[in-house]
Amino acid sequence: MFRPVLLVAACALIDKDGRILMCQRPEGKDFAGKWEFPGGKMEENEKPDQTVVRELREELGIEPCERCLQPFSFVSHDYDDFAIFMPLYLCRQWDGFARPREGQMIKWVYPDEIIRLDLVPADVPLAREIRDRLRKGRSYE
Repeated sequence: MFRPVLLVAACALIDKDGRILMCQRPEGKDFAGKWEFPGGKMEENEKPDQTVVRELREELGIEPCERCLQPFSFVSHDYDDFAIFMPLYLCRQWDGFARPREGQMIKWVYPDEIIRLDLVPADVPLAREIRDRLRKGRSYE
């Protein structure tokens, strides 16, 4: 069965304590109430890292350090009506304070706690990889 492929990009923002910012999808959107890494759909002629920078500005009002974006992993996931391809970046430096701007809830969680959240399906394998590769108490700098 043919499914259109949606290109999206996301980011795991990591604070000085090694926690990662997660966003809860707001009411009225697909998967409302589920948690995800911040990010969104790639626009025409936009590279994934550009998408991450734009989405972090729009969703959270922060200015990520563009040269600090580190490719981490990716996921390809089939939903009923479409598939997504999503690279995940890590970012440890940004200007500003993350504040939800689109009605979503946010929370900072340690890598081993992400998988316990009610995640959107595509983010589950990425959460497992974060848990396995970034451990609580490890130095991230």
